Amino acid sequence: MKITTKQITTTAVLLAICIVSQFFKNTSVYITGPIINACLILAVLSVGIPCGIILSVITPVTSFFITGSPIIGAIPAIMPCIMAGNALLVLGVGLITKKCKGNGGLIAGMAAGSVVKALFMGIVISLILIPNLLPAPMEAKMAVFQTTFSVTQLVTSLIGSVYAFILWIPLKKVIK
Repeated sequence: MKITTKQITTTAVLLAICIVSQFFKNTSVYITGPIINACLILAVLSVGIPCGIILSVITPVTSFFITGSPIIGAIPAIMPCIMAGNALLVLGVGLITKKCKGNGGLIAGMAAGSVVKALFMGIVISLILIPNLLPAPMEAKMAVFQTTFSVTQLVTSLIGSVYAFILWIPLKKVIK
């Protein structure tokens, strides 16, 4: 597969938006999360699944370097699970919108991708990794961590989907 200049440029711009938003993560995950999810979705819609997956892999790494998440520092295995969850969102949006055209297909893809991402992260991170690998000094925050990697992921994915949908309406006329 050959990646075009348009794909590289669009992916780079969306990555820059993600990085800037990550500086606000310590303010609220409800600011950063929807922006990153919207960028993942816009990447898929504008330049394809491979570019969305590239962002899915890069954004958790940049987030860790910017915010220094204590939970990821304590349980590094969470990082690839976040990448996989993001990739599931990207694949859900990409595959369903390819199969089901129009706004209905886009909405279905966003909803399905958000749910699959949240379910995957909720099961793997919240129910398996955190209960089994969380260091004893952090156990008091277990419920918060579990909520962050399950319910919060669903909420931020759905909000990001709304943002992406609103932005995609005018963008699709310019980009496609």
